[in-house]
Amino acid sequence: MPIYNKLVRDRIPEIIAKQGLALNTKILDTHEYLTELRTKLQEETNEYLEAKTDAEAVEELADIMELLHALAEAHGVTVEELERIRAEKADKRGGFKERVFLIEVEDA
Repeated sequence: MPIYNKLVRDRIPEIIAKQGLALNTKILDTHEYLTELRTKLQEETNEYLEAKTDAEAVEELADIMELLHALAEAHGVTVEELERIRAEKADKRGGFKERVFLIEVEDA
């Protein structure tokens, strides 16, 4: 029996059980959950970086977005609050749409 020891989406145990397979799970405490969300974010980010096609990249971005939703909630904010903070930062400092690549800044 393969051992995974990783955070999975909520319906994965149900999907595995419907295949007639035995499984073992546990519910994480708050600290474990946040740790595993961060681990999963790194995993999905690596998969995004390794994506070969736009379709693969978009699939991984959707996974990352799901994790961002869970992480926001774990840190005590709603997705709407997170979006407000993102928008405020974009207003003050800009986004990344203009593709600006800073090469150097002269010393003062």
